[in-house]
Amino acid sequence: MILEMKVPSPGESIKEVEIATWLVKDGDYVEKDQAIAEVDSDKATLELPAEMSGVITLKAEEGDTVAVGAVVCLIDTDAAKPAGDAPAAPAAEAPKAEAPKAEAPKAEAPKAEVKAEAPKAAPAATSYAAGTPSPAARKILDEKNIAPATVSGTGKGGRITKDDAVNAVPSMGTPTGGSRGSERTKLSMLRRKVAERLVSAKNETAMLTTFNEVNMTPINQIRNEYKDAFKAKHGGLGLGFMSFFTKAVTRALELYPDVNSMMDGDYKIAYDFADISIAVSGPKGLMVPVVRNAELLTFRGIEAEIKRLALRARDGQITVDDMTGGTFTITNGGVFGSMLSTPIINPPQSGILGMHNIIERPIAVNGKVEIHPMMYVALSYDHRIIDGRESVGFLVAVKEALENPVELLMNGDAKRALEL
Repeated sequence: MILEMKVPSPGESIKEVEIATWLVKDGDYVEKDQAIAEVDSDKATLELPAEMSGVITLKAEEGDTVAVGAVVCLIDTDAAKPAGDAPAAPAAEAPKAEAPKAEAPKAEAPKAEVKAEAPKAAPAATSYAAGTPSPAARKILDEKNIAPATVSGTGKGGRITKDDAVNAVPSMGTPTGGSRGSERTKLSMLRRKVAERLVSAKNETAMLTTFNEVNMTPINQIRNEYKDAFKAKHGGLGLGFMSFFTKAVTRALELYPDVNSMMDGDYKIAYDFADISIAVSGPKGLMVPVVRNAELLTFRGIEAEIKRLALRARDGQITVDDMTGGTFTITNGGVFGSMLSTPIINPPQSGILGMHNIIERPIAVNGKVEIHPMMYVALSYDHRIIDGRESVGFLVAVKEALENPVELLMNGDAKRALEL
């Protein structure tokens, strides 16, 4: 029986996918549920499992764009599984034992080269003028910042002439033998879609960015005091910064609802919930899975959901549904060492918060200079729908919550908020 394998639908709005990589070769025997290909949509990369066991015949090439429902391969389910014996390996090794005999004549090559090189060394001392530039040549070499020793003279006795200096090319520090190759590869459909959306966000929104800084000392104190107990109580779950930032963002969105809205033609859509998109780096590039109803989640709930989504992104198991929606985005460039940046809005959303690295810096505290762990934060927003008052007020509200987390994020009781 010949089974036709068709491209399944990765999502409701997706009409076509691209064959990113075939994980098997034409004529291979595949087992049922074995991953045979990776396919890219404009939202995610998914694995295509074999529907039955048998010998596979590929009907599409890597890089081909195929419609959802199209046949991409055939599986002959009646084909017998081949026996996997491999006694041929030792035979293939045998010729290697003869290699030293073939090498023997090569040992003579260096002697021939030495004899050929010897006459070339003799002319080096033919004249005191060898390698010496004329006054005009020296001036030109100085202007070009070229050392005379790197120029071969063609004048009498090896003297460097004006023409030699004019024709001399400065060394760029790239000796012969270095790699000069290049490679042209097609971007994945996901990467192309990301690029399209980023350009669209820059061209179609009135994007501005406002900045502030956060003293991370209070959060560090809470984490240092409770992180071990939090991990022990919640099955190895870490108490990271993202739960604090997510809680601070959901609080600020309640205070400034315009930041939690988006444009739809001549209308504004406002949301009474906070679906927070969290930018994570995956093997196929940047992914932005969504933490649903983050305003209702506890610290433990946020950390657990972020960990689940991050693992799915890392393992290539993220789905379109995981990344669909979102009313506001948080991105953390600090994990890569970024000190300050202007994040790009994730359309159709109207705002994105950028976190950065934490650096100890001197700041004024009650009239005294103290050193504290500080982080710059940035809010990029669509000025068509969010005014300066709301954007600045939102970021200040985030700062206030992060600098006073026990009172503003934990209702005055850190242990209870962390479910300890």
